[in-house]
Amino acid sequence: MRTINGEDVTRAVAGCVAALRPAADRDWTAVKAGRVELSCHGTAFHIAECCLGYAANLAGRAQDAYVPFEATLDEGTDNAGLLHVIEAAGALLAAAVDTAPPGVRAFHPYPFRSADRHGFAAMGIAETLLHTHDIAQGLGLPYEPPADLAESVLTWIFPQVKPGSEPWPTLLWATGRGELPGRAPVTEWRWRNNLVIPADRVTLTGLRPAVARDLRLGGDGGLDWIEGGPYEGTRGAAGMLVKAYEAGVHRPEFGVFALVRHEDGRAIGGIGFHGAPNEEGWVEVGYDLAEGARGQGYATEALRTLADWALARDDVSMVIATVEHANVPSQRVASRAGFTRATVEEERIAHAEHGMEDGLQLYVRRA
Repeated sequence: MRTINGEDVTRAVAGCVAALRPAADRDWTAVKAGRVELSCHGTAFHIAECCLGYAANLAGRAQDAYVPFEATLDEGTDNAGLLHVIEAAGALLAAAVDTAPPGVRAFHPYPFRSADRHGFAAMGIAETLLHTHDIAQGLGLPYEPPADLAESVLTWIFPQVKPGSEPWPTLLWATGRGELPGRAPVTEWRWRNNLVIPADRVTLTGLRPAVARDLRLGGDGGLDWIEGGPYEGTRGAAGMLVKAYEAGVHRPEFGVFALVRHEDGRAIGGIGFHGAPNEEGWVEVGYDLAEGARGQGYATEALRTLADWALARDDVSMVIATVEHANVPSQRVASRAGFTRATVEEERIAHAEHGMEDGLQLYVRRA
């Protein structure tokens, strides 16, 4: 698949500079930028600050806070100089994105305190597109970015937003800058980088809608899979994620995760939730491995880690897994991960109220 990358950052910055350069001779400090509180000048400098800060965190592998420095403009810098600063900061972010190894993550506060290279690219693009829109609105300039850039931002860091008929209006609506028919105005918003949960030998890496869509269509999702992967269960789970995203009901923290092996960075399987917790606090999990990774304890490790993560939350009271009667290896995985066979009453409820199919055994871990 084509992942979001440094070239996309460069395209976004080039579009920004091209849109704003015709007004470089105007006083940007005297004009408010759209709906934001900053002036057009302050907002333009904010674009540069964001790209530079993201580049520094990613290149410097910051883990607990932003790299401690502050950018300033030389006294007397005019708007043409400011646009040059934006270009330079964008180039630094693009280079940091394209040279970062696949598994590297660095600090960003929301929502899970880290982002990978794709997340930093998407955040830099989002800041550039949206604030160029704000400045252009304030200065009365025309501006509309390429639709594929807006779509990339949505599918990489706005997984909770139901897609609209066109990506740019949808992104403007999702960030409180526009309206969409049939949707309430947005007054508060945040983008969402993907969740990663480390285990001993693997990392559970949350799949974004863009990645899940590629897996559903038969691609590799931008991951380096061992032979035989991804297995059919992972592709099916990716399809469920895409359906939830398209319906606007996807909760990213209760999505699907690729299992990425620490020793070589290769994906060996998938694990994830069948949806968000129900009213009783039950949440169902499923898992599979490529054949070459089976029998080595990876599934047990991943299932135990994901269950521990879920049961530490206030909205989860029980993690459940359904296993076919004949699938003894999967039953053993569940048992080794701390699950036990459900009670007769729990299985009755699962059949009667939650649609559990006949021929399945219910395994549970309680909070």
